[in-house]
Amino acid sequence: MKSSASIEADRRLRDRFLEMMSAERGAAANSIAAYRRDLEAWLEFLTLRGVTAVAASTDDVRAFQAEAERLGLARSTAARRLSALKQFHGFLHGEGKARENPAAIVEGPRAAPRLPKILSERDMAALIAKAREKAETAEGAQRFKAMRLYCLLSVLAATGLRVSELTGLSYRAVMSGDEFLLVKGKGGRERLVPLSRAARDVVKTYVAVLREQVEGEPKYLFPSHGAQGVLTRQHFALELKALARAAGLDADKVSPHVLRHVFASELLAKGADLRAVQQMLGHADISTTQIYTHVQAERLQEAVARHHPLARKGKGKAG
Repeated sequence: MKSSASIEADRRLRDRFLEMMSAERGAAANSIAAYRRDLEAWLEFLTLRGVTAVAASTDDVRAFQAEAERLGLARSTAARRLSALKQFHGFLHGEGKARENPAAIVEGPRAAPRLPKILSERDMAALIAKAREKAETAEGAQRFKAMRLYCLLSVLAATGLRVSELTGLSYRAVMSGDEFLLVKGKGGRERLVPLSRAARDVVKTYVAVLREQVEGEPKYLFPSHGAQGVLTRQHFALELKALARAAGLDADKVSPHVLRHVFASELLAKGADLRAVQQMLGHADISTTQIYTHVQAERLQEAVARHHPLARKGKGKAG
C-alpha cells in the first residue's frame, strides 16, 4: 500500500492535469468529469498495487485493462479509460514528473463492429405512405413543406445518398432529364447514382410547387432562406422524426442515416452486387459496405430460428 502522502501527491497531480485540460485545452465540463472518474479508478488501482502515478509501468496499465475486462466493462468504457491514462501520463512526462508515458504503447480493446440500425420494409412503406398523404392533402404554406419532405424521402429511399449529399443537390442535377444523378460526395469525389422513375415523378411534382415559391431558377433543389442557402440536414432530420411519429413509428429509430442503411440492406437482400452497392453509396473502402452483409446474416439467422421446423425448440423429430 502507498503512504497517505503518496496518495495525496497523486491526487494533486490529477487535479493539475484536470486544470490544464480545462484551462489550456478547453475541455467541456462533462469531459472533465469523465476524466476525473477514470483517473480516480486508475489511482485507486495503483494504490492497491502500492505504485505511485509517476512510477506506473506499462505492466500496470495492462493489468488495469485486464481488471476492466474481468469486471465486464464495455469496450467503449475501457477505451475511454485508456485514452484518459495516455493523456494523463503524457502530461506527467511533459511536465518532467515521469521518465516516460507507460500507456503510450498500449493498444485499446478492439471494438466490435457496430451494425447499423434498420427499419423493416413495412415501416419504410408506412413512412413513405404518410409523407405522400401529407403532400396530397396539405394546403397553403404547408403544401410546399409537405411536398418537399415527400421529395426528400423519395429521393433518399431511391438512392441511399448521405444526408449532406441529398440536401445539397443542385437544381440542375435532377432537371437534366437523365436517369442518373451526378453526386459530389466526400473528398469532392463524384459518382453517378440511378434515380428510379417513381422518384423522378415525385421530383417533377415537387419542382412545380417549388417554382411557385421562388423567382428564377434556384441553385439548389432544396433551397432555404437561411445563411447556407440550402435546407440543413438538421432541419430535415427533425421533419423526418415528426413524420415518423405521425406514421406511428418510433421516432428514435428513424433518421436520414438509418434510411441510407435501409437502402443498402434491401439492395443486398435482393441480390445486388456488393461492388455496385459500394459505388452507389460512395464508400471509398468496400469493407465499409461489407457491414451490411452482417445485417443480412443476422436476418437470415432470425428467419431460420423463427420458421425452420428443425430450429424451433421441441418441434423437430429425430429421423
